[in-house]
Amino acid sequence: MKALITGASSGIGEQIAEELSNRGYDLILVARRKNRLEVVKKNLKTNVEIIPMDLGSTFNCIKLYEQVKNEEIDVIVNNAGFGLIGGFDETKLDRELDMIDLNIKAVHTLTKCFLKDFKEKNRGYILNVASSAAFQPGPLMATYYATKSYVYSMTMAIYEELRREKSNVYVGCLCPGPVDTEFNQVAKVEFSIAGLSSQFVAQYAMKKMFQRKLVIIPGLKMKCAYFLSKLSPRKLTLKVIYNIQKSKQN
Repeated sequence: MKALITGASSGIGEQIAEELSNRGYDLILVARRKNRLEVVKKNLKTNVEIIPMDLGSTFNCIKLYEQVKNEEIDVIVNNAGFGLIGGFDETKLDRELDMIDLNIKAVHTLTKCFLKDFKEKNRGYILNVASSAAFQPGPLMATYYATKSYVYSMTMAIYEELRREKSNVYVGCLCPGPVDTEFNQVAKVEFSIAGLSSQFVAQYAMKKMFQRKLVIIPGLKMKCAYFLSKLSPRKLTLKVIYNIQKSKQN
């Protein structure tokens, strides 16, 4: 058994690596920081291959696929991504385009490449890491919320295609709320509610993935928030989210 995890050098990705290693999976870990990947590797029980690579480049995503496509990979976790807070007219365009490249294009590319192989074998798991941000627009984090909505929507569509084909391939979407990871420092946000531990999120995500749950939302608070958001008028939701994002700015 083997799994490939992107964004595996810290946070949720690192903890998913630990959880899958504990379940007996050999691992291919991908992230930009080689030194961090080496630290993660030392703490795992199974065989681990590390691939330092910036997946913000579509060329690199295809290169990664070509490098590992002949290995018997059973699980893909598309976890790499980052966020950015600020008014849409104030945030830097180049940084937002980098976010789109990583949060959308990398997930899109790797999902497409590996899905074709998994369908031929009629087995395999693909877990795309989105966010609770996927469920609504996000004033003051407009681009980030939009990227996660893309991941969520794409994953839902692929699920239905697979279901109608009666395929045994699993695809699902992890949509956590606030998590205590490096994301907060990169995005320059401070959450108003306590974040879940990345270890809890990873363990919950893997449990639900292997149970073939389509949308995985860790934590009771976020489950409640998800259902309430479906009932609230859109303009009221936008006002609430704006105020939440405004309180995050440090």
